[in-house]
Amino acid sequence: MKAYAVQVTTAFDQSRERFETVLAWLSGPESAGLTHAELEDHLQVASREVFCQLLQDHLDLRAQREPKLAGVLGADQVSRHTIEAGRARTLATVFGDVRVERLAYRACAHADLHPADAALNLPAEQHSHGLRRLAALEAARGSFAEAAWSVAQATGQRLGNRQIEQLTRRAAVDFDDYYATRSQPLCEAGDVLVLSCDGKGIVMRPQALRPATAKAATSRKLVTRLSKGEQRHRKRLAEVGCVYDCAPVPRTPGDILPAPDQPNPPGHSGPRARGKWLVASVTADAAQVISQVFDEAERRDPGQHRTWVALVDGNNHQLARVHAEAQARGVQVTIVVDFVHVLEYLSAPRGALLYPPRSGERLEGISLDLMAYLDPKGEGDNSMPGNQQPGSGVWDGVPGGPRDMAKAGLPES
Repeated sequence: MKAYAVQVTTAFDQSRERFETVLAWLSGPESAGLTHAELEDHLQVASREVFCQLLQDHLDLRAQREPKLAGVLGADQVSRHTIEAGRARTLATVFGDVRVERLAYRACAHADLHPADAALNLPAEQHSHGLRRLAALEAARGSFAEAAWSVAQATGQRLGNRQIEQLTRRAAVDFDDYYATRSQPLCEAGDVLVLSCDGKGIVMRPQALRPATAKAATSRKLVTRLSKGEQRHRKRLAEVGCVYDCAPVPRTPGDILPAPDQPNPPGHSGPRARGKWLVASVTADAAQVISQVFDEAERRDPGQHRTWVALVDGNNHQLARVHAEAQARGVQVTIVVDFVHVLEYLSAPRGALLYPPRSGERLEGISLDLMAYLDPKGEGDNSMPGNQQPGSGVWDGVPGGPRDMAKAGLPES
């Protein structure tokens, strides 16, 4: 036990020396006249160097203590008995580069094995999991170049754009397996199971466009006049799907569209999503993504004992796919169409202004017209019978009615 304690004490001598150097600098004349920003910049670099040395000393200590095994049996069922000490590799971490030494078990004509790599869970590449996670987080916020700059600012590690891209891909390699095997989220009594899907156009490079879009991009024929800076046929539609648990919150039309003299009425808050699961793909089509959404819903409610609700924006193809999946799986799904999109389908069928004017003019009249959609009978009944004619002139005087709803392929009740 005494020898073990002496070994630990001497193993971190270099770390103590680096820390004492930082203390001496802080208490010396060099730092006395610096501003707090200059102190932060210096200590940010110095602290990384101290932590890097601590990690290096710890790895060296583990290398000294690594026991020698009689032999190591590989996945190829070949036993390695020859041991080579001091086999080293570089590991780039969030603190800096460290050197990892371990025992190598060898056999002629077979790859060497390093049991210490498994104990440390070292990645196959040079960069650590912490650096990989940071690269993935920063890449999600912007371009790979911006992510590389952010990683360099946080860790001092300088990575290229291609390295950031590769690290981001490796960070997501277990995404599907994780969600397929994770525990089922708990729901409360009375919760409905909500399925939602939507499309989002993403600007792509020309070589990444779908064939039909790429062909249309080369055409000079214009259907409508383009606004300044607008470019046609440069996006690819990504399909997004979501599944979550939600407690129903009954609301009246007055809760959704309050009176002009009471903009913030005391009422019920909207429903809150719990246990949200999200999937998105720019390569898979809507049918594949919606199928994944139903797979997740069946995983949560295999016996189909809960109420299933599909929230969509009225897109005919999405509605068709939801109906097809529900019919194929024998499950009853209640379709809920987003209110704002319903208004667009009903009231602006021919390119009218889709949103109220920013100046606030006519807001009172618009609210009254919108209330006609939510409560056409004026008695708190928010149904929309097929023979009910809503008020015209909702959006800059463009009329709308059930015929527009039928044209959009929406249910009339």
